[in-house]
Order: sequence, then structure tokens, then C-alpha cells
Amino acid sequence: MGLVEWGTDLILDWISHFGYLGIVFLMALESACMPVPSEIVMPFSGYLVYQAEQPGYDGAVMSLVGIGVAGAVGCTIGSIAAYLVGMHAGRRVILAYGKYFLLSEKHLLTAERWFEKYGDAATFISRLLPIIRTFISLPAGIAKMNFKKFVFYSFVGSLPWTFMLGYVGYALGPSWEDILDVFHKLDVVVVVALIAIVVWYVYKLKLFGTKKKQVAQP
Repeated sequence: MGLVEWGTDLILDWISHFGYLGIVFLMALESACMPVPSEIVMPFSGYLVYQAEQPGYDGAVMSLVGIGVAGAVGCTIGSIAAYLVGMHAGRRVILAYGKYFLLSEKHLLTAERWFEKYGDAATFISRLLPIIRTFISLPAGIAKMNFKKFVFYSFVGSLPWTFMLGYVGYALGPSWEDILDVFHKLDVVVVVALIAIVVWYVYKLKLFGTKKKQVAQP
């Protein structure tokens, strides 16, 4: 069994045994920049809700509302942890030690650009997107964003994501794993789109700088 398969089985076992608490814990790890994919946690949780509705089932029962809220609570807890790291450790320390947690400079730069562009609202918007949603808390902490606003935006922004993934897992039933291929492709699309936005933004800045120099010339 490979490392990925072992990790996936561990996640599934954790949710099966601990239910809502398992979802909270795993989603907290994901939002604290740990390599725990919500694309596995939430759809499988949705599948467990589906399974509980089948005849003869005698295990623990969870609801779609319950798993969605549990996922959002976990996201918020993990986001607070990352926020505090950003606030107290600072950018230099994060870049120095982030590699040990699979956090690259590219991840941080992407999240910082989003935060600089959208301000406090980036905490809400980014929760709806793969990749960025995991790392946006760090620049929010570095910038010392208002803590109450940060917690509110993190929770409210996480709800659509956790409910959507949970519902898809519920709707797919035993075929819930099919969603993994879809979200892997979505990750690629999002990354390409972000790169295109950054390139366009840099081009506009250079173009603006060139025009400004031309105007300044006698």
C-alpha cells in the first residue's frame, strides 16, 4: 500500500470511528495548512449520511447539516491556528520553516496577493476555492486582520464549501470517490487562472510605469 492510500484509509477510519469530532479534527488540520484533503473528508462524510439511510444500517447516524457545520467549525479552528502563526511568527519564519509542512513560498505568495487585492473579504472569497482556501489565514495573521472579522468570514465562507462537498458525497453514494478526479482537475484550472491573473496584473503595472515615465520626460 502506498503512502497516499495509507493516508486516505486513515482519514476514512477516523471519520467512521469518531463521526462529527473526526470531521472537525481533520478539517482543522486541513485549514491549519496540513496535507489533509477536504475533497476526501467531506464527500466521505456525505457518503456515511447516505449509508445511514439504507435498510439494515445500525451504525452511528449523521446528517448533512451536521457534517456541514462540523466541517465549517473544523475549518475555523484550523484557520485560527494558522492566523496566530502568521501573526506571531511573521513572514520570515513561515518561509524558513514552512517547507516542513509542505508550505512553499509560492503558496504564501499566492495567498498574499489575494489578501492584498481583496482585503478582509479575501478570507471569505478564498474559502470557496481549492488551494488558496488552505493558506489565506497566514497573510491575514501577518497583516493582523481584525480577529473577530477573521473568525466570522472564515466560518461563513467555509459553510458553502463543506456543505457542497458533503452533499456531493451523499448524492453519489457508493460512487463518492468519483469526485476526486473532478476536484483534481479543478485544482489545475484554478492554478492556471491565478497565474494568468498575476501575469496580467504585472503586465499592467509595467505598462502603467512605462507611461508614467513617458509623461514625466520633458
